[in-house]
Amino acid sequence: MTQLETARSGKISEEMELCAAREGRDPAFIRKGVEEGTIVVLRNAVHKSITPLAVGKGLRTKINANIGTSKDRVDVALELEKIRIAEAAGADTVMDLSTGGDVAAIRKAVLRASSVPVGTVPIYQAATRMLEKKKAIVEMAPSDLFDVIEENGRDGVDFITVHCGVTRGSVGRIEAQGRVLGIVSRGGSILARWMDYNEMENPLYEHFDKLLEIAREYDMVLSLGDGLRPGCLSDATDRGQVEELIILGELTRRARDAGVQVMIEGPGHVPIGDITSNILLEKNLCNGAPFYVLGPLPTDIAPGYDHITSAIGGAIAGSAGADFLCYVTPSEHLRLPGLEDVRDGVIASKIAAHIADIAKGFPGALERDLRMAKARKSFDWDGQVTESLDPEKTARLLEKSESAQEEGCTMCGEFCAIKLGKKERKDHRP
Repeated sequence: MTQLETARSGKISEEMELCAAREGRDPAFIRKGVEEGTIVVLRNAVHKSITPLAVGKGLRTKINANIGTSKDRVDVALELEKIRIAEAAGADTVMDLSTGGDVAAIRKAVLRASSVPVGTVPIYQAATRMLEKKKAIVEMAPSDLFDVIEENGRDGVDFITVHCGVTRGSVGRIEAQGRVLGIVSRGGSILARWMDYNEMENPLYEHFDKLLEIAREYDMVLSLGDGLRPGCLSDATDRGQVEELIILGELTRRARDAGVQVMIEGPGHVPIGDITSNILLEKNLCNGAPFYVLGPLPTDIAPGYDHITSAIGGAIAGSAGADFLCYVTPSEHLRLPGLEDVRDGVIASKIAAHIADIAKGFPGALERDLRMAKARKSFDWDGQVTESLDPEKTARLLEKSESAQEEGCTMCGEFCAIKLGKKERKDHRP
């Protein structure tokens, strides 16, 4: 049985027990969330080398780190090192988005190297296989795509992005309304071109039951992708994006009926005032399914700093109910991320996720900030390093003030407000 079927039978699986211990929740809480579809448990039935991860309502906000090759950069060792760095920085999952080199072999290497759940976008591999055969991507048969999805499940991939809501109707709405940037999702663009060339419906939508059969066999979570997400603020929350979300809500019901776990992927570029409404829209249309958001990015003009842009949007989205943040690195829109980009992206998302957890009232989140405040008051430098979201950088930047006998840093020295406040209270003690 899948995790969803197990939960419906009233039983608590080993995976639910492990997730509950990790979250500090009662196992019954996890089981109920899985039954209702507001929580998903990420672990392919054949991927036993990892600890399962629960994502959803009432749980800690999770973080994903993307890695993967491109045709211009195929360095598998580098991608595996990115996994190590991402995990060390606090990523809860990784996604292999490789489009260059032997994608199947890279995926297997990623699965071996990762100690956290792994996600993929199977259409990337299907597309690269067509190019390897010297064929156009639009010549791909539906069976080519489903064969790759089956292969991903068999290899142990825990969750897959599938752009099932990119249909002839939803793409038609975009074309009728007009967009500044059009379709910015690679998977969404591939499928839109395929439908136009073949004058056929998206096979992931038309043959959704086939997709459910594969996902159910491996208990692989379907991450219903936002193939029509806005790529700039001007395109946010348009007819195409909303039409896709309506479709994904309908497919969510069908997946749950089949015993398959589902989460929904969210918009990319959204004005800050519209982020909360986008989260509420997904929760309403998709029956509370966990929401996995890229960013969102509330401005288009910060290349080189989009990890900051994303952290701002992610904190607001998480506070409004988003469950899973996909990191954005400083190199977004510019190049494949390097090792430092990966680390910066994860840390920025950790900041956003923690802010969201405080807003959600997640047990222990605010208490950590209180411990930091107490450590600062007592000049407990080790405590400040320990409680920080990036202890390595905190320790590296710390400079204690010699003039203040280390009760203060070199920013203020003898003029440290906390030190002066203590001295003032002492001087006025009766």
